[in-house]
Amino acid sequence: MGGKRGSCLCGQVTYRVDGPLREVVACHCTQCRKTSGHYVAATSAAADDLAISGEVTWYRASTTARRGFCATCGSSLFWAPDGEARFSIFAGTLDGATGLRMTSQICTRNKGDYYDLPDVPVGDD
Repeated sequence: MGGKRGSCLCGQVTYRVDGPLREVVACHCTQCRKTSGHYVAATSAAADDLAISGEVTWYRASTTARRGFCATCGSSLFWAPDGEARFSIFAGTLDGATGLRMTSQICTRNKGDYYDLPDVPVGDD
């Protein structure tokens, strides 16, 4: 799937992916819940396939990754692991139909107590 576009809520940051997108993975870790207000559902793309327009603000979330968001509207957009040429892209920021499906979930031991897990296979925690 190539040529997918996405953006933040206010449109100050837009992006285009000109390569394949991974199926969606749900992450229930505390950082994802804090940054999104719930769990994060994200796809992933090669860094070389991702073109970003506008100013992304990067927050060093841990010693191994950073998170990208729009400083104007606060939309969480990306998660970038150090030393990897890939970006996780928050699936809800993609425009239109994606053709993707949530196929797994991670960090389920950290999930909030206010929701049940989606009916999707659980990966390694």
